[in-house]
Amino acid sequence: METVHIKSITQCHQSLHIEKPKHPLFSIFKFEDIPQVHIAERTKLIFDYYQIVFKKNCPNKIQYGQTAYDFDEGVMSYFSPRQVSIAEPGILLPVSGWTINISPDFLSGYGLNQKIDSYGFFEYEVSEALILSEDEEKVMENILHQIWSEYRLPIDKFSQDLVIANLELLLTYSNRYYNRQFVVRKPANDTVLSKFKKLLNAYFEHEIAINGLPSVHYFASALNFSNKYFSDLLKQHSGLTAQQHIHEKLIEKAKEKLSVTALSVSEIAYALGFEYPQSFSNLFKSKTKQTPLEFRAGFN
Repeated sequence: METVHIKSITQCHQSLHIEKPKHPLFSIFKFEDIPQVHIAERTKLIFDYYQIVFKKNCPNKIQYGQTAYDFDEGVMSYFSPRQVSIAEPGILLPVSGWTINISPDFLSGYGLNQKIDSYGFFEYEVSEALILSEDEEKVMENILHQIWSEYRLPIDKFSQDLVIANLELLLTYSNRYYNRQFVVRKPANDTVLSKFKKLLNAYFEHEIAINGLPSVHYFASALNFSNKYFSDLLKQHSGLTAQQHIHEKLIEKAKEKLSVTALSVSEIAYALGFEYPQSFSNLFKSKTKQTPLEFRAGFN
C-alpha cells in the first residue's frame, strides 16, 4: 500500500496543485476550486496537522480501521495530527465541500490550544462522521464562509483572532450536533448498550482468566467503534463512560467474591485480572469508600 505523508500545509497545497496558503500554519479551501485527484491503489493518508472536512457528493470511500464510509451525504469529519486513514482507488475528492487545515502551532497562545483536545470527535473514526440535517448544514456553511472570507483578506493583527474565534464557534456547534446525533439514533444506541452489557458479562464469565482486566478497546473493537466515540455514546445514554461501566462490573464481581468466598484479597485481585493486589484495593476503596477487608467485615 502506498503511503502519502503530508508534513505541512504548504506541502498539502503543492500536492493538490493549488496556490500557496496565505498563512503557513492555516488554510481553508473549497473542493470545487481544486483539480480532481485520482489514485490508482489503496493509499494510506497521514497529515501532521488538524483537519476539519465538510464533504458532499464524494465518489470515493475512505476506510478507517476495518470500516469503509461512503460520503454520499453531507458530513463533517475531524482529524487530529498523524491520524491514519485509507483511501480506496478512484477519485479521491468530493464534488463540493471544504477543508480546513490547522497546524498546532497556529493555536499557540490561545485557549483553543488546550481546549481542542477536549473535543472527542477528533479521535473518532471516519465511519463515525457527523451527519448534518439541512438546517445544521446551513449553520456550518455560514461559519465556513466566514472563515473563508477572513482567510482571503490581507493579514492584519486581528486576522488570527477572528479565525480562531470562528473555529471555536464551529467546534462548539460540532459538539452540539454530535450530541444531537447520539439522541436521534437512540434506538440503535440502546442496542449498542445492550450488546455491550452482554459482552461485559460474557467477558467476566469466560475471558478474564485468559486476557486479564477488560479494556475499553476490547469492547469498542468488538462493536466496531473507536474508543472515544464508544465512550461518548455510552456517556450520553447511560451517564457512564465505557471505563466507568467496566469499573462498576469489577466492583460488583469483587463484592460478590468478598461476600460469598473465603478467597484472600490478593486471590480476588488476581481472579479479576489485576496484576497487583494494591491496584485492586485502591480501585475498590475509590468506588466504595471502604477497603476490601472493611467491606468483608461489614458484610459479615
